Amino acid sequence: MLDNKLTYVVGANIKDEKLRDYLKYTENLSGRFIKSSGLTGKIRVNNNVAKLNHRISSDDVIDIDMKTDEHQNIEPEKMEIDVAYEDIDLIIINKRPGIVVHPTHGYPSGTLANGVLYYFKEKNEKCIVRLVSRLDMDTSGLIIIAKNQYSHMALARDMQSKDVSSKESNDKDLNNKIFEKSYIAVAHGNMENKSGTIDLPIGNPNQDSARREVCDEGQRSITHYEVIKSFKNADLLKVTLETGRTHQIRVHLSHIGHPLYGDSLYGTVESEYIDRQALHAYKLIIPHPRTGEQLTVESNLPEDINNLISKLKSEA
Repeated sequence: MLDNKLTYVVGANIKDEKLRDYLKYTENLSGRFIKSSGLTGKIRVNNNVAKLNHRISSDDVIDIDMKTDEHQNIEPEKMEIDVAYEDIDLIIINKRPGIVVHPTHGYPSGTLANGVLYYFKEKNEKCIVRLVSRLDMDTSGLIIIAKNQYSHMALARDMQSKDVSSKESNDKDLNNKIFEKSYIAVAHGNMENKSGTIDLPIGNPNQDSARREVCDEGQRSITHYEVIKSFKNADLLKVTLETGRTHQIRVHLSHIGHPLYGDSLYGTVESEYIDRQALHAYKLIIPHPRTGEQLTVESNLPEDINNLISKLKSEA
């Protein structure tokens, strides 16, 4: 059973190395995590509190205490939370459409973060909400939240390693891990090819607008799609992201002439069988932050997208 500490046994090839360097270069911990753990006395070597310049050698046992008593300036609010997966290190929520993930100026309360903090409070877990992934307000599906600083660091690192524009993507050890986010989408029209890749840069040339665009000065963005089922004038798609830009799927599909059903920002019709973009984050394949083992979590399509699919079938 996992407990709230990390334990490392120093390998035979290590001799007289600084604790800080070992944790950073051998165990791939972030500098921020190492520094905060060291400053708060949470790192022990052979059961003794150790400073970061402490010298370690083979067979030394390093323990890092991850128990925290943290606070966040977000008010816990009771709401229905659909937990798709949970353990001591992370929680994966199946977010319903129409809910903002984190408080903003326009949405100071009633967000998913408010609800998750209440959930933690009811379970007497002293966690804050550390978002690893996000979804637009009207996109439904799976969101990853880390329960401690280490898990957030490890998950964010592994996610960035799959982003071709990230420096972590050149790390061979990290690239051996699978971090895959897949979506179900319903798009207008029928794709010319049953599967394909959209590799076009996305940027925000108009800073006063929420709308993103394909533009030369944007960041490289890669979207893979596969047609699951074709209707009279629509396609049901599985979409997998290789990068994670704001509105990436919506921008890419709209740019190639296949906007999502219900997408009032990137489509042409405000309401068409569904009152929000037909996009659901249905599957995650990630390395567990503690064990490295592959974790696969899936969620069912929400009622409104199922209803949309039924209506499209009836038109065929």
